[in-house]
Amino acid sequence: MRMQWTEAAMAADGAVLDFEEYVRTRQDALLRSARRLVPDPVDAQDLVQTALVRTYPRWDGIADKTLADAYMRRVMINTRTEWWRNRKLEEVPTGELPDASVDDGADQRADREMLRDVLKVLAPKQRQVVMMRHYGQLTTEETARALGMSTGTVKSTLHRALARLRHELEHGRYGYSRKEDVCAA
Repeated sequence: MRMQWTEAAMAADGAVLDFEEYVRTRQDALLRSARRLVPDPVDAQDLVQTALVRTYPRWDGIADKTLADAYMRRVMINTRTEWWRNRKLEEVPTGELPDASVDDGADQRADREMLRDVLKVLAPKQRQVVMMRHYGQLTTEETARALGMSTGTVKSTLHRALARLRHELEHGRYGYSRKEDVCAA
C-alpha cells in the first residue's frame, strides 16, 4: 500500500513540475494572448492568472500537452466572457446628451477588411508565415516547426511578405501613407 501512495505522490509531483515548466516557458505568449482579449495590462495579467488557476486542476486531463496553448486560450476567452457578462452596468440618467461621438469600431473593421484584402496579394506560404507570426503570435521557431521550414526560411519569407504588403499599402489602391499614418480610403 505504501508503494502505491509513493508512486501516486511522484506522479502528482511530476504533474506539478510539468505544469510549472509550461507556465515558465509560455507565460509571455499567454500574456500576449490575454492582451488581445482585454485592453488593460493589469486585467490581462489577472486573466492569465485566473486561467492558470482554472487549468491547473485539469492539467492531467490534457492528454496532448502540445494543445495546452489552445486549451489556455479557450479558458481565457471563456473567463473574459464570464467577466463581461458579470460586469455592472451603471447607467446614470442625464438631461443632456454627451457631445463626444462614440467610437463604433467602424474604423477598426475597415482596417481589418483592408488587411484581409491586401493579404490576398501574398503567395500562400507567405500568407501562412505572416498569419502565424503576427496573428497567431508564434515564435520563429514555432512557425518553422509548424510549416516544416527552417528558421532562416521563415525569417526571409516574413521579410519579403512584409515588404510586399508595405509596398501594396503604400503604392496600391489603398492609399496608405506612413508619413501621415492615416488611411485615405
